[in-house]
Amino acid sequence: MTRREFGALGILLPAIPAQAAAPHNQLTDAERREGWHLLFDGRTTEGWLEITGKPFPANCWNVDQGCLHTIVRTDGMQDIRTTEIYKSFDLRFEWMTRKDGNSGVKYLVQKVDEWVNKEGRQARARGLEYQISDDAGPDASTDPKRTAASLYSVIAPAAHKTPAIGEFHSSRILLNGRHGEHWLDGVKVVSFETTDPGVVNQLKGDQTETPISLQNHSTEVWFRNLKIRRL
Repeated sequence: MTRREFGALGILLPAIPAQAAAPHNQLTDAERREGWHLLFDGRTTEGWLEITGKPFPANCWNVDQGCLHTIVRTDGMQDIRTTEIYKSFDLRFEWMTRKDGNSGVKYLVQKVDEWVNKEGRQARARGLEYQISDDAGPDASTDPKRTAASLYSVIAPAAHKTPAIGEFHSSRILLNGRHGEHWLDGVKVVSFETTDPGVVNQLKGDQTETPISLQNHSTEVWFRNLKIRRL
C-alpha cells in the first residue's frame, strides 16, 4: 500500500482511494435529523475562542489539513473553547498525537487560570478532562489515571489499549445529567457519576453548564470530526 505524509511533519497515513474515503468534518443527513451539530468545519476557527473569551489564539493554534492543530511555541500557550455552552451532551471527535504527546478535552469547566512564566502568557481551563496522550510519555507513564481516555487524575480507563502514535483515534464523551462516560475507539473505558467522591474533589463546585475546551500542552495534537448532540 502506498503511503502519504500528513503535512510536512513526517506522520505517515495510509493512502485511501478517493471514492472510499468518507468526508471529514461533515454531517450526514441522518446525523442532522438526530440533532448533531459540527463544532469545527475543517476550514476555519469559527465557533472557537481562547479559553478566556478573547479571540481565537492564532499564535498557538491553527487549521492544518482539516484539523484543529496545536502549535508548539516558546512564548505562551492558551487553551481554546467553544462559543456555545452545553449541559447534557454526546460529544464525538477524532484525535492524533506524536511521541510524548499530551493534551485533553475539558468539560464542566470550573474556572480559567491565566499566568505568565518564562515561556510567556498561559491560559488554561480547569475542569474534568478526557486525557489525550502518548501513554509512554513522561506524564501518562507515571500513573494509569493519566493514560489516554482516562478521567485525568481521577479514573483510569478499563479495558485499556494503548493508542498507536501517529494515527487518528475516535473518542466520545457522554455527559447526561450526573452520569459521565469516556469512550475510546468504540469501547467504553470510563463510567462515573459527578457525585462520586473523586469527581467531586476534581470539580470543586456545582457546575452544570460548560463550554468544550481543547488543551494546548506544549505538544502537537490534531483534532477533527468534532460533533456534538444535546441530550
